[in-house]
Amino acid sequence: MNTLIVPGYHGSDKDHWQTWLEQQIPSAKRVSGIDWEQPIIHKWADAIVHELNASIHKTVIVAHSFGCLASAMAIAKRPEKVAGVILVAPADPQRFSVFGARQPDFTDLPSIAGHLPDHSLKTTGILIGSRDDPWMELQHAYAWSKRWDLIFHDAGNAGHINVESGFGPWPLIKLITDSLRINVEKKRSWHPAEVIAAHKSKSVVSPLLHLISHIFCMHKYQQYNH
Repeated sequence: MNTLIVPGYHGSDKDHWQTWLEQQIPSAKRVSGIDWEQPIIHKWADAIVHELNASIHKTVIVAHSFGCLASAMAIAKRPEKVAGVILVAPADPQRFSVFGARQPDFTDLPSIAGHLPDHSLKTTGILIGSRDDPWMELQHAYAWSKRWDLIFHDAGNAGHINVESGFGPWPLIKLITDSLRINVEKKRSWHPAEVIAAHKSKSVVSPLLHLISHIFCMHKYQQYNH
């Protein structure tokens, strides 16, 4: 099973979580044939479809920002080639026309919203939204997840879930990707909420255990010196 990384507008640099994830998964590769500075939805979707068609195996797509929109369009064209999808902080389609980024007043050309699939993507997947994402309001992200029949996860105040908001190496996205791949391969139902909850528990417990260990060691040290 392949893993296809699809960055967003301007691409994902060396410090981005997508670059880190690509290095963690042997079968992962970044979609090619895209000009990251020209967010033209049909060209991006065609490049993703080309990658899907070129593989004899099904693919798990991990996309960010504008790449989520292009991925949704590509999946609608080739659902049989997709094993699953993880969409992180999708960009608002109202900010783009078919020719690229729209002007700030959004009055120059129609948005690409009408070009995106308005039905289930017919694949297992999750859409991760952020409460303070400057590129899409949380309720809109939720609405797209329902439209595409994807599980929704509220990441809290995570910005655009990129380098600027502190997302370089991101162990949780690796856990989510691995669990999706494993469950799809074994043809089991997927429950990412369990993975996310376990990760949160570990994140809380580990520092607590470290603190307890530190207090215990200090106590033994004081006993020894008295």
